[in-house]
Amino acid sequence: MAALFNIESSDLDGQGVAHADGKVVFIQGALPGEQVRAEVIRQRKNHDKARLLEVERASSLRVTPACPHYGVCGGCAMQHMDADAQVAVKQRVLEDNLQHLGNVQAQSILPPIYGPTWGYRYRARLSARLVHKKGGVLVGFRERNSRYVADIHECHVLPPSISALLVPLRRLIEGLSRPDRIPQIELAMGDDVAALVLRHLEPLTSQDHSLLREFADQHKISWWLQPKGPDTAHPLVEGDEARLYYLLPQFGLTMWYRPTDFTQVNHRVNRALISRALNLLDIQPQDRVADMFCGLGNFSLPMATQCRSVAGFEGSDALVQRAGELAERNGLAKQCTFASTNLFEIDTAWLEAQGPFDRMLIDPPREGALALVKALSELAHGKRPKRLVYVSCNPATLARDAGIMVHVGGYRLVSAGVVNMFPHTSHIESIAVFDS
Repeated sequence: MAALFNIESSDLDGQGVAHADGKVVFIQGALPGEQVRAEVIRQRKNHDKARLLEVERASSLRVTPACPHYGVCGGCAMQHMDADAQVAVKQRVLEDNLQHLGNVQAQSILPPIYGPTWGYRYRARLSARLVHKKGGVLVGFRERNSRYVADIHECHVLPPSISALLVPLRRLIEGLSRPDRIPQIELAMGDDVAALVLRHLEPLTSQDHSLLREFADQHKISWWLQPKGPDTAHPLVEGDEARLYYLLPQFGLTMWYRPTDFTQVNHRVNRALISRALNLLDIQPQDRVADMFCGLGNFSLPMATQCRSVAGFEGSDALVQRAGELAERNGLAKQCTFASTNLFEIDTAWLEAQGPFDRMLIDPPREGALALVKALSELAHGKRPKRLVYVSCNPATLARDAGIMVHVGGYRLVSAGVVNMFPHTSHIESIAVFDS
């Protein structure tokens, strides 16, 4: 049965939050301050979920979604909200997490880092499915809250040139020998070429190779083929591995990478984030700096242009090797060392054995850096880095780790703020500064 709801706030999935009969009600697509008519579709002990039927009183933050597939495709959750308001919501979520999960509060709030709100997604994993009921192959993101592939013909967060390929990719895969055995296409767009990694569960035929080459020539892309795990990915055309890179012009660096390597989704925001992080670290020429979870050296190499030496630590052997190669190719081999280390299992003794660091950058995956912050908190003050910058992709684990550093280690949370790496989505990237 439909009912009227007054929306009090918004959660990160773009759902409006209301209360009825003593329970929280989440309503997809409703915004704070709105009065909406909605129908409860799922009941739980502590909350209900409702489907929006009609907006009776609209919020000034409401905008018309740019994408015709919004609401069906699960790639975006917040297109119905003004882009600046999205950032404000994410900033509030970050502050709430720090306060309620870590019991900490930053001394100051950093201004958000902004970038393009459309066409920014240079990394994406597109599902491919042969669906006879839909007339052939579908290529795109999954439907919201579903395992099915959304029937989309365009995507506004992808670069326009890649959005324009969604339908041609359908026709291409339909023409391959086993379209039912192509589960995904991964996009990695560099500054010179867009690489598409074709995951194929059966060997490709010579005719398949010819069709892929024709498509690459027509659309100016580079095909990589992945028959098994990520390490098996290889370019269809020999020499194409040298074409995939991104530039960090403010540091004079070229970052070559494989399309299956982890790199940031939003290149322009990544450049701004690196500059912000280095400014906050306040690196001095004689400093020895640590880059924890260094990946292929996205922060390590820029830092090496400003200090005496950088030691990078990373759990992936392949990325450690890639970081060393990039340091060599960029003329920074003497300033950089990289080591393969499981940073989820280190302790204070291991950290002490690495020698003293003046500064440290931490950029962990969603799991955070629990073992590392515990080890840091147990270090004697004279052996600690003077300043730490923590780049996070999960405000909950950042808050947990910040609580340990402040309440156990005695660090000060100097500042924190959000980075709008993923506009229109619920993903929150953030950055925080700690002083010993």
